[in-house]
Amino acid sequence: MMWRDLLVALALLLVLEGILPFLNPAGLRRTLLLLSDMTDSQLRFAGLTSMLIGTVLLYVIH
Repeated sequence: MMWRDLLVALALLLVLEGILPFLNPAGLRRTLLLLSDMTDSQLRFAGLTSMLIGTVLLYVIH
């Protein structure tokens, strides 16, 4: 059961990740250029923030 849930989550992640390049490829390209200008510490902070928000959302949902 846990593996099935993990695969469902991965499938949803892939669907969500694919929406932006499908709908607005030029916007994604601009965003990636902005990301490439960020320092490592800025990227780490963005990643940490994203993980914390995701963890809180999982806690609230369950």
